[in-house]
Amino acid sequence: MASTATIKAALGHVSSQVDEAIDIADIALVLASFDHPSTDLKIYRDHVRELAEAVHVAMLESGFDVDNPGPEEMAEVLSNVIARDFNYVGDEENYNDLDNANMMRVIERRRGLPVSLGILYLAAARAQGWVAAGLNFPGHFLVRLESRDGRRAIIDPFYNGRVMESRALRELLKLVRGTAVELDSSHYRPVSNRDVLVRLQNNVKTRRMELNEIAGALEAVEAMQMLDPENASLWREAGVMHMRLGHLKHAVEAFEGFVSRTPEGADRRKIAQVIEELRERLH
Repeated sequence: MASTATIKAALGHVSSQVDEAIDIADIALVLASFDHPSTDLKIYRDHVRELAEAVHVAMLESGFDVDNPGPEEMAEVLSNVIARDFNYVGDEENYNDLDNANMMRVIERRRGLPVSLGILYLAAARAQGWVAAGLNFPGHFLVRLESRDGRRAIIDPFYNGRVMESRALRELLKLVRGTAVELDSSHYRPVSNRDVLVRLQNNVKTRRMELNEIAGALEAVEAMQMLDPENASLWREAGVMHMRLGHLKHAVEAFEGFVSRTPEGADRRKIAQVIEELRERLH
C-alpha cells in the first residue's frame, strides 16, 4: 500500500531515469494507484510476471526457434497467451469507461483500451528479450515487434493482438482520421516509454474533462508532468485547469513553467500576458 506522497515520489523518480530503464507496466500500475492509493500492488505485479512466464512457456512449446523467433511468431505466441489464455480483450462496449485506462482495473476485468492492453503486450514481449515498441499511430495504439534480422510485424492489442498489414493499417487510419489522410512513415515511428505512459494518462484526463471533473483531470495532468516535466504543453494545460478551479497562484506557477520551456513566439507572449493579468488579480 502507498500514500499519495509515495506514489508521487515514484513518478518523480521516473523523470530522472533514462527512457529504456522505465518499467512501463509497473509505472502504469503506479499511475493507477492515484485512484486506489490503499491497494497493494503486489498481486498486480505478480500477474504481469505471470503473463511473461506464460509467454516464455508458450514459446518453448511452440516449436519456433526460441533464440531467434520471427516477428509473426512472436505475435502468435503473445496473442495466444494474452488474448486467448488470459482472455484480454478491447472494451468495445464501454470504450470510454475510466476503468479501461486504469491498469489495476484492466487486469481485474481483462479488458481495456488499446494503450493499456498494449502496455501488457510490451511488458510480456520485453521480458523475453524481444524488441517491442509502441507506435506513433494516431487514435489507436499499436505495438511493433522486431526480430534480430530486422523483420517487423505490427499488432493490434485491442483486437486480440492481430497482425496488421499495410492495407489494414490504411483502413484503420482512415477510420480514425478521415478518408483524406494517407499512411506515411511517421505512423511507423516508435515512441518512448514516457510517451506511452503519457498517452495512457491522457485518456484519464480526457474522460475526466468529459465528465467535468476538473480536479481529477488536473491530477492526471500533474502525473503526466512528473513523467515528462519538460513537456511545455502540460504546464499550459495545468495552468488552464487551475484557473478554472480558481487556483490563481498555482495557475501563475504552471503558466510560468510553460513560458520557461517554450521558445519565443506568439504562444509564449500570449501566456506571458495571461500571467501578468493573473498577478494583477492576485494583488
